[in-house]
Amino acid sequence: MRTETPWSALPARDHLLAGAGAAGAPGAAGVPVLDVVVPVYNEEKDLEPCVLRLHEHLARTFPYAFRITVADNASTDRTPEVAERLARSLPGVRSFRLEEKGRGRALRTVWTGSDAPVLAYMDVDLSTDLNALLPLVAPLISGHSDLAIGSRLARSSRVVRGTKREFISRAYNIILRSSLAARFSDAQCGFKAIRREVAQRLLPMVEDTGWFFDTEMLVLAERAGLRIHEVPVDWVDDPDSTVHIVRTATEDLKGVWRVGRALAVGALPLDRLARPFGDDPRDRAIGGVPGGLARQLVGFCVVGALSTLFYLALYSLFRLGAGPQLANGAALLVSAVANTAANRRLTFGVRGRGGAVRHQAQGLVVFAIGLALTSGSLAALGAASGSPSHSTELAVLVAANLAATVLRFLLFRAWVFPDRDRDRDRGNPEPPARTPHDDPRNDR
Repeated sequence: MRTETPWSALPARDHLLAGAGAAGAPGAAGVPVLDVVVPVYNEEKDLEPCVLRLHEHLARTFPYAFRITVADNASTDRTPEVAERLARSLPGVRSFRLEEKGRGRALRTVWTGSDAPVLAYMDVDLSTDLNALLPLVAPLISGHSDLAIGSRLARSSRVVRGTKREFISRAYNIILRSSLAARFSDAQCGFKAIRREVAQRLLPMVEDTGWFFDTEMLVLAERAGLRIHEVPVDWVDDPDSTVHIVRTATEDLKGVWRVGRALAVGALPLDRLARPFGDDPRDRAIGGVPGGLARQLVGFCVVGALSTLFYLALYSLFRLGAGPQLANGAALLVSAVANTAANRRLTFGVRGRGGAVRHQAQGLVVFAIGLALTSGSLAALGAASGSPSHSTELAVLVAANLAATVLRFLLFRAWVFPDRDRDRDRGNPEPPARTPHDDPRNDR
């Protein structure tokens, strides 16, 4: 998968300047605030009424300068002629021709070359009520969100469509939630927007050029921690839609498998899409607290609580066929590997495979310290009471693990995952000797 992205993290979001058309504001020198892309393929019949209706709506209701870009995906009918005629007759409309098919290819090409700070797209059939367009892009203009999507599956959405399409849409949503842990509600609605600086970093990571483009973009954005705003939409199905449902569904499932595998092995440098912790300066620094410590403590406590439950369950299972010391050692070893992997990604933000083996080796050293504490506690309990009950053993182990947990966090932060290792594993160069091209992951 492509990963040619800039190396620094995204800056904090800025509210776009108000009063488009004023001196120095977006739109003042022919640069619109919003660029709406309409990807088309053989739409000579629907293209003109779509663009006319969209242009009239934006001119009447949108308070900023805008542009409508017709992206023709290698149409073989009169669609290019219609697009050129509209571009000549309507201000703020342009036509763009691609010689290869693919909605994702069209969006990537036009969005990458656009100068507008907010980029959007919608289907040519205009199934989505245009009154949702301003609510869609408003959070991006204000700096509140990074991406925005229209949702037909929101509780307050009003949708008119056939049973088959409704079933397919909801089944696809279930697949995304169960396989890729997606939390957004509607990946397929042709009504989305993105901030340009996000698109510049995110789109090179998106491999699909067809209908799965939307889903892949949203999954990667969500995994990177970008903020996705959802807008309930009113939507009326187009009975003349030319989308091939079976072929599209097959390609989508292939895409789910590909993206899931890439995420599982850490093949994507999603940390390059990270925003600062809070766009409000009050959230970026806490007096007297080292940078990142507050977030790391929360993440470590969550991982630690889950690891403790996992460890106790394993101990109880192993204890059925082994003595307390052997059961404790086996349970602690398995849970330690899982704990190190979880803390590596969730607590200390280290992604990718670089340094994973070393981190696990250092984690095992930390595990050995925890083993010494818990085993010593069990030995002391056995010497004091002879044959303690299972509940007493668990209570002693919990107390010993609490002590080991404090020590584990300090060792993780200072030794296993220090700041310099996080910077290196994220791909940030260490000046002056190292450049982005030196990172071996750039060869993937």
